[in-house]
Amino acid sequence: METTPHAWAWVTRPADLGAFLRDRRLQRGLTQAELADELGISRRYVVEIEQGKPSLYTDRLFAVLRELDIVLKAEQR
Repeated sequence: METTPHAWAWVTRPADLGAFLRDRRLQRGLTQAELADELGISRRYVVEIEQGKPSLYTDRLFAVLRELDIVLKAEQR
């Protein structure tokens, strides 16, 4: 499936990252179950990632990014 070559997402919180990943998954034509199978994780975990559900890991990761004034910019290819 062809995707837009220059779409960007500013990621400053888990919900931003989840939305970006969901959009990318849909552009690739994958279901949550298919992505989970490819990654060897549960579909429920994919749902939680896409919903931006906070976890200890993401809370700490984004705290470090904020403290260092880092904004993630993801490019879709």
